[in-house]
Amino acid sequence: MTAKKQTAGRDRLGDFAPKFAELNDDVLFGEVWSREDELSARDRSVVTISALISGGNFEQLRSHLEKGKENGITESEIAEIITHIAFYVGWPNAWSAFNIAKEIYGR
Repeated sequence: MTAKKQTAGRDRLGDFAPKFAELNDDVLFGEVWSREDELSARDRSVVTISALISGGNFEQLRSHLEKGKENGITESEIAEIITHIAFYVGWPNAWSAFNIAKEIYGR
């Protein structure tokens, strides 16, 4: 199965910041995310979602929760992931993440 080519960088920032858009689409999502022999897409989603919650990066969290769901993270698993990291990254970050996750998982 061929992975869908990431174009979000070019679509959103291509005219304003073309080099950033290129790095986002070709390097981060084209080269790093495609290294599934080293770490599955599902596991990369778990790591990325956890890192975004930790940093309070909720604008990017929505799209990564959607991708995580596509990559097989279930509703009960995302609830457990957020509950677990709440003790390490902060209760308010967990609350914010849960609000977004509920929308993504249709709750």
